[in-house]
Amino acid sequence: MMIMAKLKRDDILKLAQLARLDLTEAEITEFADELSEILQYVEQLQSVDMADLKPTNQVTGLTNVTRKDEPVDYGYAPKDLLKNVPTVQDDLIKVKRIIA
Repeated sequence: MMIMAKLKRDDILKLAQLARLDLTEAEITEFADELSEILQYVEQLQSVDMADLKPTNQVTGLTNVTRKDEPVDYGYAPKDLLKNVPTVQDDLIKVKRIIA
């Protein structure tokens, strides 16, 4: 059973007030029609029987491939790697400023 929502002028004015919008008379009429159509569509969607449907959150069948987050020792200390950098400040690589 559909109720067929039809918004009245007062409903649009209340929504406009909540949204802090100043609407002209033409906009009030336009939005009353448009929002009523949207509500009718939502009512139509609510009437669809979805009892046998499972929620869908992924449609491609792909799954995430991840690895364990474990530390790897590559045989270098950070200090040794910084020896190859032209400018170092406080154990960080110093670069020229790129934002003016």
